[in-house]
Amino acid sequence: MQEDNLLDHALVRLDEAAAHLNIDPDVIEKLKYARETTKVRLMIRMDDGSRKSFLAWRCRYDDTRGPTKGGIRFHPESTIDEVETLAFWMTFKCAVMNLPYGGGKGAVQVDPRKLSKAELERLSRAYIQAFARIIGPDRDIPAPDVYTNSMIMGWMADEYAQIVGQAEPAVITGKPIALGGSLGRGDATARGGYYLVRDLAENLGLRGSMRIAVQGFGNAGQHIAKLLGADGHKIIAVTDSEGGVKSEAGLDVDLLIATKNAGKSVASTVGKSGHEFLSPAELVGVDCDLLVPAALENMITVENAASVKAKLILELANGPVTPEADRVLATQGVTVLPDILANAGGVTVSYFEWVQNRQGYYWSVEEIHQRLQTIMEREGRAIWDIAQDKNVTMRVAAYIHALGRLAEAIEAHGTQSFFDS
Repeated sequence: MQEDNLLDHALVRLDEAAAHLNIDPDVIEKLKYARETTKVRLMIRMDDGSRKSFLAWRCRYDDTRGPTKGGIRFHPESTIDEVETLAFWMTFKCAVMNLPYGGGKGAVQVDPRKLSKAELERLSRAYIQAFARIIGPDRDIPAPDVYTNSMIMGWMADEYAQIVGQAEPAVITGKPIALGGSLGRGDATARGGYYLVRDLAENLGLRGSMRIAVQGFGNAGQHIAKLLGADGHKIIAVTDSEGGVKSEAGLDVDLLIATKNAGKSVASTVGKSGHEFLSPAELVGVDCDLLVPAALENMITVENAASVKAKLILELANGPVTPEADRVLATQGVTVLPDILANAGGVTVSYFEWVQNRQGYYWSVEEIHQRLQTIMEREGRAIWDIAQDKNVTMRVAAYIHALGRLAEAIEAHGTQSFFDS
C-alpha cells in the first residue's frame, strides 16, 4: 500500500459504519479530516558537536469528546499521513472504550537506534520545546509508542514542567512510576487483548488449549505470549523484524524474552529448546488457532490473507490488516478482534494514569487490572452483540459503536461548533 493513501484506507471503516447508522452528514464530514496537524523541524546538537535536524509532527485529530490523546513514535519511516491515520484510529479507540478523550498522535522521523542516550534525550526535550503550546493535561496528552518508552516520557514530562514552571504529571502518560506513572501500564496493551480473548473465547468456539502465533515481539508481543502461555496455551511461532522461530511443542517464551532483552533477534534461539527457523513472511500462514499481529501497519494484505489458517486474529498492532485483506478473511470465516478494541488496554491504563495524576491518589496494580478487565469485557461484549445483531464483522461493529458515541457528542455541541470551535 502506498503511504499517501493510508488515511483514505482508514476512512473506509468510517463509511462502512456510517451505512448502519442514521448520522448527520456533517458528522461524517467533520471526522474525515484532522482538526490540526503541526509540522516542525527539531534541531539538536549531536555528540560530535555537529547539528542535525529531524522532521516531527503532532496531530490533534478530533477533540469533541475531550482532550486529544495519543503516542509519540520515533521511526525513520514516519510520515504525516501515518501520523494523521494513527490519530484517526485513536479518536475511534477512545470512543470505543468510552474514555473522555479525542484522538491525537505524534512522530519524529528518526532511527533512535542510531542515537546515543544523550542525543535521544536532547531530541525528546526538543520535541516538547517545539510542541509545548499544543500539548497540555486538558488539551493534548502524549504517551509512548513505537521506539519510545517510559524513560523518554520522563524526559518529556520534565521538560514540560521546566517550560511551564511547575510539575504537571498529567501532561504525559506512560511515565516512570517515580514521576507519576501508573502501575500496570507496562503490559496494559497485551493485558487488555488477553482479557478480551478470554471473555469471548467460548462465543468464538475456542475451548481448551490454543496454538498461538505472534508477529512482532516487542512490548505487546512479549506480554501477550507470557499471559496466554501462563494460561496453558502454546506459543508455537514468533517473529520479529529480523527472523523468527517455530515449535509445534511450544516455544520457550522466557528464552525468547531474555534474547530480545539482550538486543538479539528471536531467530538467534534456533537450535535451542527445540526452536526451528521461521521466516517473518511465513508467520501469517502458520497453522494455529490464534494469530496475533503485534508489529506495524499493513502486515496482512490481500496478497497473504488467503494463507491465514487461524480462526481468530487479535490485532495488538495498529492497522495490521488492510481493508482488502479484511474482506478475504471474512469470506474464510476468520474472526478479527480489531485494533481499536483489541489494543485499547494501553490507552485505557494511560487514562487511569491521567486520572491518578490529577487526583494525586494512586491505585494498586490489582485495582488497575480489575478496572481494565471490567472495561474491556463490557465494551467487547457490546461490540460482539452489535456484530451479531447487524450481521457484520467485529471491526464494523466496533466502528458503529464508536461512531454512535462520537455523533452523539458532535451533535450535542450544536451545529455552530462543527467547524468553528
